[in-house]
Amino acid sequence: MAASAGGLMGWFRAISGGCGAGTGDPADPRYRVVSVLDRADGKSAGAGVVLAPDHLLTCAHVVNDALGKGIFDAGRPEGAVLRVQLPGPSGPRVGEARVVHWIPPRRLDGVHGPPGQGELEWAGDLAVLRVTGPAAELWGPAGPDAPPGRSGAPAGPGAPEFRAMRAGQSVRAWHGSALTGTYADVRVQSCDGRVGYMDGALSGMAIGPGYSGGPLWSDADGAVVGLVAACVLPPVDPVSGRPLPYEARHITRRSWGIPWQRIEQELRRAGAGALLEGPVRDDDPAEAVLADLLANAFPTQMFRADYAKAVAERCGLGHPADGSAPTPEEFARVLVTEERALAALTEVLRSRDPATVATLLATGRMSPVPRLLSPREHERLLALLDAVPAPVAEQLPEAVRAALPLVAELPCEAARFGELLERVEQLTGDSRSGPDELRVPGLLRAMEFAAVLCPAPERARLRLWADGVATRLGIPASALRERRADADEWALGRRRRTAPPRLLVHLVSAGADAFRLRMWSDDGTGPHRTATATDRPYSAAQTAEAVLQVLERLCRSAPEGSRPVVEVLVDRDSLELPVDEWEFADPDGLIPGVLGAEYALVVHCPELLRHNERFLSDWRHRWEQLDCADPLAISGPSTGVREVYGKLLDRRDAARVSVEVPERVRTEVVQVCLAMGVPVVLWDRGADRDASQAVRQVADAPARALPEQIRSYRAKTLHQPADHPGRPVLAWADPDRAVPELQLAEPTETI
Repeated sequence: MAASAGGLMGWFRAISGGCGAGTGDPADPRYRVVSVLDRADGKSAGAGVVLAPDHLLTCAHVVNDALGKGIFDAGRPEGAVLRVQLPGPSGPRVGEARVVHWIPPRRLDGVHGPPGQGELEWAGDLAVLRVTGPAAELWGPAGPDAPPGRSGAPAGPGAPEFRAMRAGQSVRAWHGSALTGTYADVRVQSCDGRVGYMDGALSGMAIGPGYSGGPLWSDADGAVVGLVAACVLPPVDPVSGRPLPYEARHITRRSWGIPWQRIEQELRRAGAGALLEGPVRDDDPAEAVLADLLANAFPTQMFRADYAKAVAERCGLGHPADGSAPTPEEFARVLVTEERALAALTEVLRSRDPATVATLLATGRMSPVPRLLSPREHERLLALLDAVPAPVAEQLPEAVRAALPLVAELPCEAARFGELLERVEQLTGDSRSGPDELRVPGLLRAMEFAAVLCPAPERARLRLWADGVATRLGIPASALRERRADADEWALGRRRRTAPPRLLVHLVSAGADAFRLRMWSDDGTGPHRTATATDRPYSAAQTAEAVLQVLERLCRSAPEGSRPVVEVLVDRDSLELPVDEWEFADPDGLIPGVLGAEYALVVHCPELLRHNERFLSDWRHRWEQLDCADPLAISGPSTGVREVYGKLLDRRDAARVSVEVPERVRTEVVQVCLAMGVPVVLWDRGADRDASQAVRQVADAPARALPEQIRSYRAKTLHQPADHPGRPVLAWADPDRAVPELQLAEPTETI
């Protein structure tokens, strides 16, 4: 008996590519129908079927017809090249083929010679073709072991299962063209092992010329049970050759086929028996142990059938509908041939018998085949990762590698993320489990690290997914919580490392053009006090001079390409203080120093947040949405504080707000946004109307690029002032970066 497409035989059947199959259906039996093309006109002369890798089976008389010879010609077509075509989900593939086994038509009574004129039955009539040339690699078996074609796509569908023909079977045949609408449904009325007669209903297509050599597919058996050989045509006028008018005594829609049991005998006698054997498979070390476990876990056929059906349905496999069950050996075989079958079994068995699940998983680790995730878990994970916003998805490989720093053989940075996941799924555990502990799979640790980069909804879904997988595997919740805490700590450190260094400048007005000044530098490890004189006020120019001097020192020690951000800490009444325009000239007067043009400068008002603590949790939540939430624009001449308050309550995920309202209400609207925890607020202090060219010019920039985008705009105000009249202000409040206690020292305080 020939092997099935995925290496499966017996109770389990490959119907859709097996566990983890794609959206196509390469196991569609129509895709095994081969067209044998006529040498003269290139049209279909008949059909055939895939028998084995690179080998096709058809009737000998179809080959004769394609070559323009008499249909019962017994001569072997030495050297003849046939063109054959195989349909598939991606379109037809055409190749060349040569005859390697030739069994010409012969008389059934054993008399030497071909069938006589008018004989209705005959023996032999089989030909095995081998596909040759460059196209041969596209005709291999389907399934996980199939070699890829040149395009990188999996090779085409392989041989179906073959089973004996018997009376009562409903079978389907296709024309040699394999067009979708050419199927003909018939029923086997009699079968003596040599010839099987079939009748069709008076509806749909009828088997006729062009169907010869094609497979007879039994859907109930999930197998090919024979080949179409001939159809019985109605009587014709002996003079004209035209069909006589139909009468009730005429035969209607009768055809006959060669049963598989005779085909198998004929091929073995002709030396083609090797093509009928399944691929040689090394014994899996876990298979026998799994068979014993299944026999003990499911002692009755009823239990074994229920769980086997559940596994088959989850893995996209077929099974008989007659109430039978696989033997423990057949069940064990599918667990070590279908990579997600063992996980699928433990998924349905977990609630009933967790002890058996643990034993099955431990035994499964003896085999190289089983994967960690069930088909449902795998599909759910891919769906969750597909929903992650693109900017976050680009960072996921970094998270995976950070989660598993000791795994040196992970795919390179340029590899597809799917390839990285596939490799991580194969890891038996991370490096944190002791010798007597159940190991936490590396994939779960990696997904915990990936989750902390995601917005809150996607993070919650990924964590729920990880909880479900851990529960099925019997991993203690405390172990997963430990990995989750590691991920949180990594994410916090990562945010501090990737954020640019900053100089915090605290300004308090001390009169007209006079300010009290304190400064702190922060390279990601927290604010560190920078020496400034606190016993005197600073003018705007003196403040610019002091700040630029500190920035010059910071730039010398900062990593290359990492320019500090100036974060000006002010009270609510100083939010529109034009610090970005403050300027200091070098002593030689050659180069001006405009703070907001040289450095990205943002403002921060901790006072508003501290006085409205009920919005502190909203502040954290909004910040977590910074990379994925849509910007919120507050505009319009009639916009007021209550309207803004309502909008922000409605949009609790709004992390970035642009304000374009009349000047008379702009200050209040900005303060409401900051007080309610919006971490990034953009407005134009120079706009005297409810519209700003400066705000709209940077509106499409990614949130984290805004400080630099606005610095660039400020630079343009110096050399293209007519085209850049705006005076943009950016408020920026990162809850992950600490702000010192802002209590200005007394003038007598020494430093």
